[in-house]
Amino acid sequence: MATTHQSRIRRINLRATTPQETLIRAGAKVRGVNMTDFILESACNRAEQIIADQTTFTLSPQQWKAFAEALDRPPMLHPKPRLKRLLSEPSVAESR
Repeated sequence: MATTHQSRIRRINLRATTPQETLIRAGAKVRGVNMTDFILESACNRAEQIIADQTTFTLSPQQWKAFAEALDRPPMLHPKPRLKRLLSEPSVAESR
């Protein structure tokens, strides 16, 4: 997550209900931070969780065995340029 020491140059506007604002203010107060820091930290943490959910998966023992066997097979004979490009680029989580 971006630190508060970095210069903030982008503005994000949002609207909230009175109960939402009250809840956010209370959360920020408990954490000892201002509302902006609280909202940004919360939103970035949630975004990281959502992104991680797209890059982490769970397999059954049978699925794991098939996956491991596929990894152990010799590489493909025909190069896949799009796959090579994808694997050489930083992930969304790494590019932050």
